[in-house]
Formats: sequence, structure tokens, C-alpha cells
Amino acid sequence: MAILPIDSGRYGSEKMRMVFADNSRYQFYLDIEAALARVQSRLGIIPLEAGKVLTENANINLITLTRIQELESETKHELVALLKAFAEVSGTYGQYIHLGATSSDILDTSIALQAKQGIDILKGKLKQLLHILITTASKYKTTVMIGRTHGQHALPITFGFKIAVWADEILRHLQRFQQIEERILVGKMSGAVGSMASFKQYAFQIQDSVMEELGLKSADISTQIIPRDRIAELISLLAIVAATLETITTEIRNLQRPEIFEVSEPFDQEFQVGSSAMPHKRNPVNSENVCSLARIVRSLVAPTLENIPLWHERDLTNSACERFTLPEAFILLDEMLVKTIFILGNLRVYPERMRENLLMSKSRIMAEAIMLSLVEAQVGKFDAYSLLRELSAQNIANKDDFYHTLMSNEVIKSHLTPEQVEKLLDESNYIGECETLVDKVVTNCSDFLQNK
Repeated sequence: MAILPIDSGRYGSEKMRMVFADNSRYQFYLDIEAALARVQSRLGIIPLEAGKVLTENANINLITLTRIQELESETKHELVALLKAFAEVSGTYGQYIHLGATSSDILDTSIALQAKQGIDILKGKLKQLLHILITTASKYKTTVMIGRTHGQHALPITFGFKIAVWADEILRHLQRFQQIEERILVGKMSGAVGSMASFKQYAFQIQDSVMEELGLKSADISTQIIPRDRIAELISLLAIVAATLETITTEIRNLQRPEIFEVSEPFDQEFQVGSSAMPHKRNPVNSENVCSLARIVRSLVAPTLENIPLWHERDLTNSACERFTLPEAFILLDEMLVKTIFILGNLRVYPERMRENLLMSKSRIMAEAIMLSLVEAQVGKFDAYSLLRELSAQNIANKDDFYHTLMSNEVIKSHLTPEQVEKLLDESNYIGECETLVDKVVTNCSDFLQNK
């Protein structure tokens, strides 16, 4: 019976959900046990045949979930239940399972295996999103629109510039994933309390060989568990990525408002319904969904940080918490990426509306350009600022074209010609280095995608 939406398949791709499904998690456990058996058999700690048989039987299809659950109801210990079920299908070689290991050797190393697969999925989607962003940025790098601060008209930018800012942020997230992998993709095989005593003279050889087989790094040192600062760093990064996706989709929601309407997310006119009551509605539901899920992902950071301080060489207060935080963070961020890719890959852009909004102030947004030209003409900066502030207020009151307001002022007329003022009021002349900045970001992102 499905309880949470991630259980029913509502959120997250099937590929990501499978990483955290019970079958997959138990298979990770078995893969680790099999790797340990192979290494120990090569070292002569257990028979060679034991390593072979245990590897062949380390298959969740041979060990049913039902049997594991039956044994757990008796043992009250999930991993021991799995080990008993594993031993049942392994005959006399079952006695060599888990030799010298402790539960956390298996559990913590499996978290690293889950993280490895989950990160690969997320990186693939981030690269897909990055490609869409730089393509869109290039396409609209000369499309002038109004830039807004505090929700108010500020100065001209280009739509490509806006998109390039997002692309640069996604690039940083991909770089962050690369940087943390060496700290996150780490396993342990060091026994109870982490002293490695149970593996005797083979301790380092066993741990390093097992991790090499699993494609992980060995922890330099650990207690009975791998310290939780690693997981906290991972979840924090997932939350930061989620915040970026919320930034993007919040902007899309704002720009889709009818009074702005410069972009809109895709809407299937034939089948999609916006409201059960209002037939005309086209709500930005995908963007809203991304923003909603971002709040959940961010909320997972706090309990993850609280999992860091544990008693002595370990306690179990992190365990139940991580059964929620890890799958939820990965699955929900995966869903957010799927939706953001869909939105931006099918984004509807309205340059003509951008132009209308740009001209809404009747050129008053160009007050800074006029002010700086007066400064160049030897008018003091503060005097020029005060003048343009006063003229802007007059212009708002009289609702006239800003050109006429300016040319009715003696200071303006004595320092600037009508032709100069007209040129200065052309919004397309005041986008600074927007186009160059877009090209720079596109080049950086393209180089990353080609080399990684």
C-alpha cells in the first residue's frame, strides 16, 4: 500500500526510485557481502569455493523480500534477517557470510553506492538542463527586456542574459558534484567501533580491496559508522540545487503573470485543464510544483545536520531519519529536474511583450544613462542625480514622454543636444556587456559539457 507520493510513483523517475527501492537496497547489501567474501577467499581467510558460491547466491531474486520480513519479525534486526536469508540459500557456505564485518560496514557502504547511482542520474539531468539553458541564452542574447529589482523596473537587460545567469549557476552545481564525490563516495569495512580488529593483519587489504571492487574509496578512518558530515554535505548540495530550480521556476511564474506575460510554461490546449471552475485558466502548475518540492528538499537539511552529533563511536538516532532524508532528497530533486527540463525545453517566449514592457515607463528607466552623461559633461554626480530624480518624479506626475520632460529642463538643454538625449533614451544602447557575458557563459558551459 502506497502512503507517500514517492511510493505511488507520482514523483521521481523510475530509474531514480529504483535506486532506493527495497529490492535495490538489499541487492546493494548483497553486493557488498559478496565483495567481502571474494576478497577473503582470495586471501585464504575463507575457502575459494565459498567466495564463488556466495557471489552466485548474492541475488535478491533468490532471497525473497517476504522471507527477509519474516526473519526480521523474529530478529528485530533488518540486516541480520537478510544475512540469515542469504545463508539459507547458500548451504554450508552460509557460515562464511559477513565474517568480521559489522552492520554499519554494509549499511554505510550501501549508502555510498546509492549516492553514486543517484548522483550520476542527477548529473545527467543537470547536463541536459544546462544544454537547454545555453541554447536558449544564445538564441535570445540580443532580445532586450526590462530588468527588475525589488519587483520594479530597473534597467534594460537581455533575456539571454537572464538565462545565462541560471546556466552559470547550474554549471557551478555540476562542478560541486565533482568536488564532493571524493568525500561522499566512500565506504568502510572496519568492523565494530571502526578499529579493524576483527580483520586482523588483513584489515587494510580487505577494506581497500572491497571498496575497489565496489568502485568506492576507502574511508581513511571511521568509528563504527562513517561520520555523518559526509551525508550532511551531500543533502546540503541537493538542497542548494533545489533552491536554484526554485529560483528559475519562481521567475517563470512571475513572468507568466498576465500583467507581465513575457514567457509562459507549456500548456496542452487540447487536454490540459487549468481550473475545475474557471475555463480560461492556464496556471503555471509545473513551476509551482517545482517550488513546492524545493521546500521539502530544503527541510531535509536540518535533520541531516542533527545526525552528525552521535554518542561515542555510534548510536542509532540517525538511522530512521536517513530512511526518509536520503531517498526523499534524491527522488524529489530528480522530479524537480524532470519538470524544469520540460518547462525550459518547451518555454514560450514573447519578445513583443518584452518590448511593450520595456517601453512602459516612456524611457524613464534611462535616467541613469542621462545622469552619467551629465557627469561626463562636468555636472557634479550628486547634482546630476538629484536633477534626474526630480525630473523622474515630474515625469511620473505628468505622464509625459521622458524625452519631453528632459528637453524642457535648462540644465539638460545646456549640456546635451536633442540628438544625444534621443540616443541615450534608446534602451538597446544601454545593455552594457550583456551579449559578451552571455557568450562567455555559453563558452564556459559548452567547454564543460564537451570535456565531462
